[in-house]
Amino acid sequence: MNVSDSIVIIPTYNEKENIEKIIRAVFGLEKCFHILVIDDGSPDGTAAIVKRLMAEEFADRLFLLERSGKQGLGTAYITGFKWALEHTYDYIFEMDADFSHDPNDLPRLYAACKDEGYDLAIGSRYISGVNVVNWPIGRVLMSYFASKYVRFVTGFKVHDTTAGFKCYKRHVLETIELDKIRFKGYGFQIEMKYTAYKIGFKIKEVPVIFVNRREGVSKMSGGIFGEAFFGVMRLRWDGWTRKYPALPEL
Repeated sequence: MNVSDSIVIIPTYNEKENIEKIIRAVFGLEKCFHILVIDDGSPDGTAAIVKRLMAEEFADRLFLLERSGKQGLGTAYITGFKWALEHTYDYIFEMDADFSHDPNDLPRLYAACKDEGYDLAIGSRYISGVNVVNWPIGRVLMSYFASKYVRFVTGFKVHDTTAGFKCYKRHVLETIELDKIRFKGYGFQIEMKYTAYKIGFKIKEVPVIFVNRREGVSKMSGGIFGEAFFGVMRLRWDGWTRKYPALPEL
């Protein structure tokens, strides 16, 4: 039996070209990770591929939650976080299905939390320059300056505030009031990091190279960035007025 202290949560919508490859890449690592796929009713059969792999090869380390229709990235991760906490994992990861996040970086994020004592490790595109491959220049600039904007408005010192490649220690997600997280798109990524920062958790940015997807279709839209852009003002207001949970004593 493949026992692990770590679960990688992968939200999917129409990722049939990538899902089996990313699952095999994660399971090919020396460290044992488990995977939870959260599929939002993909009409292309993504969930069917995961079910086949569960039945034929990976029953003890691959799991699937199916939801009806697209409900947003943030709600997918909240669902996954709650599942992971119920199943007693100590390290909970976020990762995309399309290989924009390199599975080989998972052990580096794990080491930042497990060995170096950080509470949240972020796979950062911008901690050591701009490490993005095959993105249109307009999208690179939008993402880069969005993070600059968040830093300016909130005073939050993380360089890659919209990053979606992360490792949380269990107690971070137990402390954050998950049902109070409001954003559903990429604003969710900002809100989760900012909330962890305001509570007082130790955060490390681990430099990674982000590679634009080679197969499948991007789910990014202007509305997603709009939510993140305008929601930052609300986060700044929360930072002044909201009472955040206390840092747990470990």
